[in-house]
Amino acid sequence: MKQLKSALLTYMVLVIITGIFYPFIVFGFGQMLFPEKANGSLITVNGEVIGSELIGQNFSGQKYLWSRPSATSDFPYNAMASGGSNLGPSNPQLFDTIKSRVQSLGATSMYPVPVDLVTASGSGLDPEISVAAAYFQVDRIAKSRGLDSVVVKNIINKNVSYPFLGIFGESRVNVLKVNLALDK
Repeated sequence: MKQLKSALLTYMVLVIITGIFYPFIVFGFGQMLFPEKANGSLITVNGEVIGSELIGQNFSGQKYLWSRPSATSDFPYNAMASGGSNLGPSNPQLFDTIKSRVQSLGATSMYPVPVDLVTASGSGLDPEISVAAAYFQVDRIAKSRGLDSVVVKNIINKNVSYPFLGIFGESRVNVLKVNLALDK
């Protein structure tokens, strides 16, 4: 009986510490030190939330920078159904999908399509693309907006995130931020 009492007391103390105190402490520090990140890195325009820096959105108009394809079910960039297609490199369906995406982008041997414009990610929710993928789309965006391609490229360049400490990761562009800048 003494062991049962001791076990229950230990259990209750751990539930209070790990189930109540610790989450509130972490939540409090997150709100104090990193409120923007702790609340989802939301992007607002005129007081209205239009998206998050962390979750991709579907842009299909010619005047917009396009995101990486999404393999989520029901509809693209469905955060409730995050996941990849699970199609392996030997699967003919994957090859056909990539081939049709390459053709729809108008690739030529002079301008090969960056891989992140034709393949979905593991989550299907990537908010960023490579700088090469953004540059690949400059002429289409400039033509549809009636802008010089240098203007579009400068907007992209202003929104490049560089590797952490210059070595970890790769340079990338947040699609939503670039599209907001293009609309301004």
